[in-house]
Amino acid sequence: MSDTTTGADTSAGPPPGAEEPGVAAPRRAPYPDPGRPVAGAPAVDAVATGGAVSRRPAPVLSRFLARAAAATAGLTLVGAVLGLLRDQTVAHFFGAGGDSDAFLVAWTVPEMAATLLIEDGMALLLVPAFSQVLARRAAAAGPDGTSEEPVRAFVAATLPRLFTLLAGGAALLFVGAPWVVGMLAPGLADPRLAVDCTRLTAVTVLTFGVTGYFSAALRAHGSFGPPAAVYVAYNAGIIATTLGLHSVWGVRAAAVGVAAGSALMVLVQIPSFCSRVLVREHGGRLKRPGAGIPAVPRLPRSAPRLPGAAVLAPVLLFVVSRQAQVLVERFLASTLPAGSISHLNYAQKVAQMPMVLSLMICTVTFPVVAQAMADGDRESARLRVERDLALAALVVLLGTAMVIGYAPQIIEVLFQRGAFGAEDTRATAGVMRVYALGLLGHCLVGALGRPFFSAGRPTWYPGFAMVTGLVVTTGTGFAVTYSYGVLGIAAANAVGITVTAALLLQGLGSRVVAIEVRTVSLSLLRLGVPAAVAAAAGWASAAAVTEPVPGLAAGCVLVPSVFLLTGRVCRVPEVIHLLALTRQRFIHGN
Repeated sequence: MSDTTTGADTSAGPPPGAEEPGVAAPRRAPYPDPGRPVAGAPAVDAVATGGAVSRRPAPVLSRFLARAAAATAGLTLVGAVLGLLRDQTVAHFFGAGGDSDAFLVAWTVPEMAATLLIEDGMALLLVPAFSQVLARRAAAAGPDGTSEEPVRAFVAATLPRLFTLLAGGAALLFVGAPWVVGMLAPGLADPRLAVDCTRLTAVTVLTFGVTGYFSAALRAHGSFGPPAAVYVAYNAGIIATTLGLHSVWGVRAAAVGVAAGSALMVLVQIPSFCSRVLVREHGGRLKRPGAGIPAVPRLPRSAPRLPGAAVLAPVLLFVVSRQAQVLVERFLASTLPAGSISHLNYAQKVAQMPMVLSLMICTVTFPVVAQAMADGDRESARLRVERDLALAALVVLLGTAMVIGYAPQIIEVLFQRGAFGAEDTRATAGVMRVYALGLLGHCLVGALGRPFFSAGRPTWYPGFAMVTGLVVTTGTGFAVTYSYGVLGIAAANAVGITVTAALLLQGLGSRVVAIEVRTVSLSLLRLGVPAAVAAAAGWASAAAVTEPVPGLAAGCVLVPSVFLLTGRVCRVPEVIHLLALTRQRFIHGN
């Protein structure tokens, strides 16, 4: 998928992992450790083209992924910081009460649309589809390196239809806003404000869908910067609009900001989409206007098309069931005292930051897995998935330890000002600590869901796993909310998502990518030991410090140090190899 053809060896040979006549198959390597080659792993990335296998040095692809991950990480970090600033702005002006609850109920639909149309659904459908189109373009390349433009034809045949469908969905949401609010939060004392905010944010169904389409196309083309920048634009739009209009429109200003920010998400990707997708020909060169590209391209009968209902339905079931966890939470919290929805929202947003950071590598490598599956190279897909799981789990468990240890200090520093008082801090911190227990589950669901759909074939198993977890969340929530309030809702979320993660892990190894499920599971359990010790050390240290800022500063040193030291003592392979890589980089850097 990347421009790593320089120095490629074009000799034909069997795909990695296949047995050659008279040669024993290589022994399966143990669970791959991040950062170093694995014995038995393929030394090259093989891409089948026209019956032959083009072998390209793996280090080149690794450098490309490292650069893409670094760019994605930087922009994701900026977007996350602006997301916190956005939540701080809403909390400062509207606190945790009836107005903020109304806005958050209205924001439920955009959040669900973002998951369905940007983060998961559209990517799971369209990255494999664009990968197939790109493979067709590569296979059809002529001797001079030029080819037809099936990508432009694919876009011309799919984007207008998708635009029309999304516009209709936005119009339906605008008209049906009262019914939607009644279904989401029947316990609201006065739903009129929530209805107004829902209508103001209805346009996100359209803008998020176009954003997701552009993002999937760009990622399939190896461009990760603009897709990672969308949340920078989105959050900046919300912040600016809320600051400028809150004194005139109240919390409705934040809803207008959601609509404005979603439009900016589209605008920030248009230049790259036009240059990288619409006018780029095979070989990476840009065609001049009129240089052989038809003005109105037509999609060949045999070319890939927008995934149909058979592929769409399983993806929709998986994504909608995943986002329905939030629907259950807000439904239950609407029956609790005013501010409960806000406490859940702020706690969840902060607690999930480690998960967002841990999934960056999976976002970057998903097109790689999709391309490997399209080429029939399942061994490379297996190695990539296992390494991604190891890296994502290490990052999210380190973040979990920090969240559990320093939850009150984190919330106080981030939110306790203006209308957000000390009691709101106490309630939100308690919820955040419970939420953190399910962070590994959330991370694994995000990482494991992608490989299931990487081959572009319909599979119902992820939806089954997600529905099962949703049933567990709902049943547990109804059972404990009356007794434990918002803490019970957060606990139900953690239990349900953990059940889903366990089912997906088991199903992936037996159905799609032959990962070593038992070995991966043991590795995750081993990583849990240093995380638990680091969380306990952070909790004890935080209780002894009265000032939040110095306490957090100390925690940023204490928790990672305890985590790494414990992992080293317990000989956790991922921690040992991370330390070895750090030492190697330090020595070479000097």
